Amino acid sequence: MDEGARFDRAIAAIDAANAESPTGVEGDHAVRVTDWVRRLRPDASEELLLAARGHHIRRWTSPRSSYPDGRSGYLRWRRDLHEIHARELGTILGAENYEPAVIERVQDIVRKKRLASDPEVQTLEDALCLVFIQTQYDELAGRLDDEKMDSVVAKTLAKMSDEGRRLAGELISSAG
Repeated sequence: MDEGARFDRAIAAIDAANAESPTGVEGDHAVRVTDWVRRLRPDASEELLLAARGHHIRRWTSPRSSYPDGRSGYLRWRRDLHEIHARELGTILGAENYEPAVIERVQDIVRKKRLASDPEVQTLEDALCLVFIQTQYDELAGRLDDEKMDSVVAKTLAKMSDEGRRLAGELISSAG
């Protein structure tokens, strides 16, 4: 079996699922996260690249508004999304004849298991934070007062590696 072709088919299937989005946001986001992962880790594993591309697969099917307001509702929504995305990726990867161990690894990265100790999970988190800064920083800064914005930035940077924080600093410096 041509593993490169299998990878390409899996990416195409993820992209096709995201292309169903009513807003088109998921596909653009997935490509940006994948690009950041490749920049952060030019030697990224196939599992990390699949997780990056599919970490928000069909996200619109579970809207935030379907959960209670407040922090606990938000955290439950995020936790449930990790499971939904992991399950959907598992279905796609299974259809492409990926081995169960590979599927489980991709799902663990998407679920952010062992974030503090797994370098690939940290790379995905860095990429997610960098895309957030790249695509939402300016809009958010326009809506929030300085104190709240400083808090958002501090919380984002706290989740990142040293290299991620360095790159985030460059993005923030050039924002506006």
